[in-house]
Amino acid sequence: MGQPSIDAFIFGQTAGGLPIPAYRFGGESGASVLILGGVHGDEIEGTIAAHGLLARFAQDFPYRLRVTLVPAFNLDGCLRRERCNARGVDLNRNLPTRDWSPAVASERYHPGPSAGSEPESQALMGFIECEPPRFVLSLHSWHPMLNVNGECLAQSEAIARAVGYRIDASIGYPTPGCLGTYAGLERSSPTLTYEIERGLAAEPILRLHVPAMCTALKTLETAPDDP
Repeated sequence: MGQPSIDAFIFGQTAGGLPIPAYRFGGESGASVLILGGVHGDEIEGTIAAHGLLARFAQDFPYRLRVTLVPAFNLDGCLRRERCNARGVDLNRNLPTRDWSPAVASERYHPGPSAGSEPESQALMGFIECEPPRFVLSLHSWHPMLNVNGECLAQSEAIARAVGYRIDASIGYPTPGCLGTYAGLERSSPTLTYEIERGLAAEPILRLHVPAMCTALKTLETAPDDP
């Protein structure tokens, strides 16, 4: 198999003015997939997993899919090892969902001055509008869990079989303005929030979780383009 074709581009800009690198793999045919790492900058496990996927795809991309990979979506937060972006906004509480609220439970979950106020959120919203993904995979870390929003049970089950994580439709507490609700429930882009065990070392992430995600991608090759 030849070297995979990689299209590197700028997904958007951070609140701190940095470009957000993204990488596209695959041709024009096949289901569109969006994979995000580093939505919360202090959840390094998800960023490691995203970069592990990038390294694997750069060597071999055997999927009939169009995959857009953003390894460090909240680049400002990732560089600072902080949850929020450079303006102190939790990007997973800032999307304009029907349940978005300006209430600030704590600074750690600050939703921003208005729904969709942050440039990172606007870039994500624009991408979903222009190229609605058949599947969204958002890589986080917390208690081991596969949080499903929308019709992506086959992908979740493929990962669960490999890593032993439970599948749940609820994260267990309110998450107004989150990506799962915005894309998975209010739009036609089923979203899996992959909560990798917090504190897990890089070696098991790369050895166990990266192959599990690759197995999940294979299930999309025969899935219909419209969920």
